[in-house]
Amino acid sequence: MLKDQIAIVTGASRGIGREISVKLAEQGMKLTLVGSSAQVTETASELKKLGFENVLPVQADVSNEEDMLRVVQYTIDAYGSVDVLVNNAGVGFFKLTEDVTVDEWRKVFEVNVQGVFLATKAVLPHMKKKRSGTVITISSDVGRYTIPNGSAYTATKYAVQGFSGSVAQEVREYGIRVGTINPGMVDTYFAESEQGLPEKKDWLKVADIANAVVYMASAPKHMIIDEIVLHPFVQQYPIA
Repeated sequence: MLKDQIAIVTGASRGIGREISVKLAEQGMKLTLVGSSAQVTETASELKKLGFENVLPVQADVSNEEDMLRVVQYTIDAYGSVDVLVNNAGVGFFKLTEDVTVDEWRKVFEVNVQGVFLATKAVLPHMKKKRSGTVITISSDVGRYTIPNGSAYTATKYAVQGFSGSVAQEVREYGIRVGTINPGMVDTYFAESEQGLPEKKDWLKVADIANAVVYMASAPKHMIIDEIVLHPFVQQYPIA
């Protein structure tokens, strides 16, 4: 169902973003991989070595409007369209609120919230014009529940949930679906600094999130999937 469709994946250089890119490429999709460093080019080269030819890397800052407009236009120029946007880029840290600096607060909102806003804003006019498309944002279960030492990160995920829900209502009449994937703890570099958490053997794997993306992107168009929640040992969607 996804064969020859075009996807943009942000935060695609490593971890969850890389695995999402591999899973989408396995479905026959054409990809634009977006990363904040030159590592995104290395990741694209790795995917091509795996036999996936339609993979284009773009180094860009998701919190910069000009960069995200450039990414979308580059994708349209290269492939002719954008069918799926995966907002995966994210940063985070866990510390007492009084220890959070203004620069840290600003950074996590710029990437986690502004980045989602700008990428979505850039792609929507094209999707509206063709009256189809899917926007998937990798959020977190802390966008639904609060945790100690996570005020900044949690606040961004609550913001993403509200943003995605509102946009979904705005664009549904255009045949565009907007949803979030909200995982619990994932065994990836992102969570290395977190303390007092269950052992990693109880965490989700990056493939779990990637499979959820494939499922949401490939679901029949008449299905409205606003949210997928993922926790270890709790499967809430069919494995794609």
